Amino acid sequence: MPLDTTLIPWTLKGELILNCNCTVFCPCVISLGQHPPTEGYCQTWSGIRIDKGNYGDTDLSGLNVGLLMEIPGLMARGNWKAAVFIDDRASDEAFDALVAIFSGKARGSTGLFGVLVSEFLGAERAEISYETVGKERRLIVGKKIQGAVVPIEGQDGKDVVITNTEYWMGPDITVATATKGRVRAFGRVWDFDGRSAEICPIDWHGPK
Repeated sequence: MPLDTTLIPWTLKGELILNCNCTVFCPCVISLGQHPPTEGYCQTWSGIRIDKGNYGDTDLSGLNVGLLMEIPGLMARGNWKAAVFIDDRASDEAFDALVAIFSGKARGSTGLFGVLVSEFLGAERAEISYETVGKERRLIVGKKIQGAVVPIEGQDGKDVVITNTEYWMGPDITVATATKGRVRAFGRVWDFDGRSAEICPIDWHGPK
Protein backbone atom coordinates (compact mmCIF):
# COMPACT_ATOMS: atom_id res chain seq x y z
CA MET A 1 0.00 0.00 0.00
CA PRO A 2 1.26 3.56 -0.67
CA LEU A 3 2.40 5.56 2.33
CA ASP A 4 -0.32 7.80 3.79
CA THR A 5 1.32 11.25 3.75
CA THR A 6 -1.43 12.71 5.94
CA LEU A 7 -0.20 10.76 8.98
CA ILE A 8 3.52 11.58 8.89
CA PRO A 9 4.64 14.04 11.61
CA TRP A 10 6.62 17.02 10.37
CA THR A 11 8.08 20.30 11.60
CA LEU A 12 9.63 23.37 9.98
CA LYS A 13 11.34 26.13 11.97
CA GLY A 14 13.00 29.13 10.36
CA GLU A 15 12.00 32.34 8.63
CA LEU A 16 9.68 33.37 5.81
CA ILE A 17 9.75 36.46 3.62
CA LEU A 18 6.97 37.53 1.29
CA ASN A 19 6.41 40.29 -1.27
CA CYS A 20 3.08 40.93 -2.97
CA ASN A 21 1.48 43.45 -5.30
CA CYS A 22 -0.32 45.35 -2.52
CA THR A 23 0.60 49.03 -2.65
CA VAL A 24 0.47 49.37 1.14
CA PHE A 25 0.87 46.73 3.83
CA CYS A 26 -1.15 43.63 2.97
CA PRO A 27 -4.59 43.75 4.67
CA CYS A 28 -4.78 39.94 4.85
CA VAL A 29 -2.63 39.82 8.01
CA ILE A 30 -5.22 41.58 10.18
CA SER A 31 -8.40 40.68 8.28
CA LEU A 32 -7.32 37.02 7.98
CA GLY A 33 -8.27 37.04 4.31
CA GLN A 34 -11.67 38.66 4.77
CA HIS A 35 -10.53 41.97 3.24
CA PRO A 36 -9.48 42.07 -0.43
CA PRO A 37 -5.89 42.88 -1.43
CA THR A 38 -5.32 46.56 -2.25
CA GLU A 39 -5.40 45.81 -5.99
CA GLY A 40 -8.42 43.52 -5.71
CA TYR A 41 -6.28 40.44 -6.40
CA CYS A 42 -3.03 39.04 -5.04
CA GLN A 43 0.19 38.10 -6.79
CA THR A 44 2.99 37.10 -4.48
CA TRP A 45 6.34 35.39 -4.16
CA SER A 46 7.76 34.00 -0.95
CA GLY A 47 10.92 32.42 0.38
CA ILE A 48 11.36 30.06 3.32
CA ARG A 49 14.62 29.38 5.11
CA ILE A 50 14.42 26.11 7.03
CA ASP A 51 16.76 26.27 10.00
CA LYS A 52 15.51 23.02 11.47
CA GLY A 53 12.94 20.63 10.09
CA ASN A 54 11.95 17.05 9.47
CA TYR A 55 9.29 15.00 7.73
CA GLY A 56 9.16 11.73 9.57
CA ASP A 57 12.75 10.48 9.45
CA THR A 58 13.72 12.79 6.57
CA ASP A 59 15.87 15.74 7.64
CA LEU A 60 14.90 19.07 6.02
CA SER A 61 17.27 21.32 8.00
CA GLY A 62 19.30 23.85 6.01
CA LEU A 63 17.11 23.77 2.89
CA ASN A 64 15.33 26.68 1.21
CA VAL A 65 11.98 26.88 -0.56
CA GLY A 66 10.45 29.40 -2.95
CA LEU A 67 6.74 29.92 -3.56
CA LEU A 68 4.68 31.68 -6.19
CA MET A 69 0.96 32.33 -5.57
CA GLU A 70 -1.97 34.03 -7.29
CA ILE A 71 -5.24 34.75 -5.51
CA PRO A 72 -8.11 36.20 -7.58
CA GLY A 73 -9.85 38.09 -4.76
CA LEU A 74 -10.54 37.44 -1.10
CA MET A 75 -7.94 35.04 0.26
CA ALA A 76 -10.56 33.11 2.23
CA ARG A 77 -12.59 32.34 -0.91
CA GLY A 78 -9.86 30.17 -2.43
CA ASN A 79 -9.27 29.54 -6.14
CA TRP A 80 -5.55 30.10 -5.57
CA LYS A 81 -2.87 29.11 -8.06
CA ALA A 82 0.47 28.07 -6.60
CA ALA A 83 3.88 26.73 -7.53
CA VAL A 84 6.78 25.61 -5.37
CA PHE A 85 10.54 25.68 -5.95
CA ILE A 86 12.56 23.19 -3.95
CA ASP A 87 16.24 23.60 -3.07
CA ASP A 88 18.32 21.59 -5.54
CA ARG A 89 20.41 20.34 -2.61
CA ALA A 90 17.40 18.36 -1.35
CA SER A 91 17.50 14.57 -1.56
CA ASP A 92 14.70 12.86 -3.47
CA GLU A 93 13.05 12.06 -0.12
CA ALA A 94 13.33 15.67 1.05
CA PHE A 95 11.98 16.93 -2.29
CA ASP A 96 8.92 14.71 -2.00
CA ALA A 97 8.46 15.73 1.64
CA LEU A 98 8.53 19.45 0.87
CA VAL A 99 6.11 19.03 -2.02
CA ALA A 100 3.75 17.20 0.34
CA ILE A 101 4.06 20.01 2.89
CA PHE A 102 3.64 22.92 0.48
CA SER A 103 0.84 21.32 -1.51
CA GLY A 104 -1.14 20.90 1.70
CA LYS A 105 -1.18 17.10 1.49
CA ALA A 106 0.81 16.80 4.73
CA ARG A 107 -1.88 18.81 6.54
CA GLY A 108 -1.00 20.81 9.64
CA SER A 109 0.15 24.43 9.37
CA THR A 110 0.17 24.42 5.56
CA GLY A 111 -2.92 22.27 5.19
CA LEU A 112 -4.87 25.32 3.98
CA PHE A 113 -3.06 25.00 0.64
CA GLY A 114 -4.91 21.75 0.07
CA VAL A 115 -8.22 23.58 0.60
CA LEU A 116 -7.57 26.96 -1.02
CA VAL A 117 -5.33 26.09 -3.98
CA SER A 118 -7.45 25.03 -6.96
CA GLU A 119 -4.56 24.82 -9.44
CA PHE A 120 -1.11 23.58 -8.45
CA LEU A 121 1.17 24.85 -11.23
CA GLY A 122 4.01 22.51 -10.37
CA ALA A 123 7.08 21.78 -8.29
CA GLU A 124 10.58 22.38 -9.62
CA ARG A 125 14.09 21.96 -8.32
CA ALA A 126 16.11 25.18 -8.34
CA GLU A 127 19.25 26.68 -6.92
CA ILE A 128 17.90 28.78 -4.05
CA SER A 129 19.77 31.21 -1.86
CA TYR A 130 18.29 32.95 1.18
CA GLU A 131 20.66 35.46 2.78
CA THR A 132 20.45 38.10 5.48
CA VAL A 133 22.67 41.13 4.93
CA GLY A 134 22.20 43.61 7.74
CA LYS A 135 18.43 43.78 8.04
CA GLU A 136 17.81 42.97 4.39
CA ARG A 137 16.67 39.47 3.45
CA ARG A 138 17.59 38.38 -0.07
CA LEU A 139 16.08 35.50 -2.02
CA ILE A 140 17.31 34.20 -5.37
CA VAL A 141 15.56 31.26 -7.04
CA GLY A 142 17.63 30.54 -10.15
CA LYS A 143 16.46 33.00 -12.80
CA LYS A 144 12.85 32.71 -11.64
CA ILE A 145 12.72 34.94 -8.53
CA GLN A 146 15.02 37.76 -7.45
CA GLY A 147 13.78 39.37 -4.28
CA ALA A 148 14.91 41.43 -1.33
CA VAL A 149 12.91 42.90 1.55
CA VAL A 150 13.75 45.23 4.44
CA PRO A 151 11.83 45.95 7.66
CA ILE A 152 10.09 49.30 8.07
CA GLU A 153 11.44 51.20 11.06
CA GLY A 154 9.22 52.82 13.67
CA GLN A 155 9.68 56.11 15.47
CA ASP A 156 12.22 54.58 17.88
CA GLY A 157 14.26 53.05 15.07
CA LYS A 158 13.07 49.53 15.83
CA ASP A 159 11.23 47.36 13.32
CA VAL A 160 7.46 47.74 13.09
CA VAL A 161 6.00 44.38 14.17
CA ILE A 162 2.37 43.31 14.28
CA THR A 163 2.09 40.86 17.18
CA ASN A 164 -0.36 38.35 18.59
CA THR A 165 -2.22 37.79 15.30
CA GLU A 166 -4.06 34.65 14.23
CA TYR A 167 -2.40 34.79 10.80
CA TRP A 168 -1.65 31.33 9.49
CA MET A 169 2.06 32.02 8.90
CA GLY A 170 2.69 33.01 12.51
CA PRO A 171 1.54 35.42 15.22
CA ASP A 172 4.29 38.02 14.77
CA ILE A 173 4.68 39.72 11.38
CA THR A 174 7.38 42.31 10.70
CA VAL A 175 6.12 45.00 8.35
CA ALA A 176 8.53 45.35 5.43
CA THR A 177 8.92 46.67 1.92
CA ALA A 178 10.57 45.14 -1.12
CA THR A 179 13.79 46.62 -2.44
CA LYS A 180 13.54 44.06 -5.25
CA GLY A 181 10.60 41.88 -6.26
CA ARG A 182 11.11 40.30 -9.65
CA VAL A 183 9.40 37.12 -10.87
CA ARG A 184 9.88 35.44 -14.25
CA ALA A 185 8.23 32.04 -13.93
CA PHE A 186 5.29 30.01 -15.20
CA GLY A 187 4.44 32.74 -17.71
CA ARG A 188 4.31 35.39 -14.98
CA VAL A 189 6.28 38.62 -15.32
CA TRP A 190 6.03 40.59 -12.07
CA ASP A 191 7.98 43.53 -10.66
CA PHE A 192 6.93 44.50 -7.14
CA ASP A 193 9.81 46.75 -6.05
CA GLY A 194 8.66 49.11 -3.29
CA ARG A 195 5.48 47.17 -2.55
CA SER A 196 4.23 45.35 0.52
CA ALA A 197 6.44 42.75 2.18
CA GLU A 198 6.48 40.67 5.33
CA ILE A 199 9.06 38.90 7.46
CA CYS A 200 7.89 36.14 9.77
CA PRO A 201 9.56 33.57 12.01
CA ILE A 202 7.89 30.22 11.36
CA ASP A 203 7.24 27.27 13.66
CA TRP A 204 5.06 24.99 11.56
CA HIS A 205 4.08 21.40 12.14
CA GLY A 206 1.72 18.66 11.09
CA PRO A 207 -0.34 16.67 10.55
CA LYS A 208 -2.39 18.38 13.30
